[in-house]
Amino acid sequence: MKVVVIIPAAGLGTRMAPMPVGAKGKQKKTPPSKQFTELGGTPILIHTLRKFAAVDAVSEIWVALRENEIEGFRARLESEAKDLLTKKVELVVGGEHRQQSVENALKAVVAAAEDIILVHDAVRPFVTREIIQEVIEAARKYGAGVAGLPAVDTVKQVERTAEGALIKATIPRAGIVMAQTPQGFRYGVIKKAFDEASADGFLGTDEASLVERSGHEVAVVMGSPRNIKITAPADMELAEFYLKSADRH
Repeated sequence: MKVVVIIPAAGLGTRMAPMPVGAKGKQKKTPPSKQFTELGGTPILIHTLRKFAAVDAVSEIWVALRENEIEGFRARLESEAKDLLTKKVELVVGGEHRQQSVENALKAVVAAAEDIILVHDAVRPFVTREIIQEVIEAARKYGAGVAGLPAVDTVKQVERTAEGALIKATIPRAGIVMAQTPQGFRYGVIKKAFDEASADGFLGTDEASLVERSGHEVAVVMGSPRNIKITAPADMELAEFYLKSADRH
């Protein structure tokens, strides 16, 4: 059984870096995509890749990028992150949205039905070795497993209106999990789910949603409050704190 990691990293990340405007209203140079934003002097994406490269069970890492970013990122890996190249790292052209990026990588991967595919957000650089290993084990045992956290805040179901939102119901927290990544699956399970979604023109919110739709149960393992997804400028402040905290230890 081999473990293959897919990192969809072709997004624009508009929430992370809005287009700055100059004094005369002219747009300045386009800021980097959020996955290339530097955290402690290193792109977030490279921090993330290092977490998976450090796991012995992982044999391949596939990164889905925008086509015009592949050459530059490959050069950057070879000049700034040669440690990552101890694993097989492949770059593939991503799609218009996450599902297409993962699907493109799945089409390029050569795997047996029982091999494990992990999908992880490019901008979750604080995932731990323990979480990765537990998701691998859940995928091996159950066919599908994701990292998740119990809901802490009260969850409300609302109805959207032209003037705002109205609460319709309070959902018991005991039955709610906030999904994180990695999400892991046997290759046969995730391939079937993606093929079915593609045939039906269905666009899911994450990989687990496609597998659920395909009729396969998905197990949940405990994630971490530190396993944050960096999507907005405010998240960078917390990420810098976590990075400095890790360096001290």
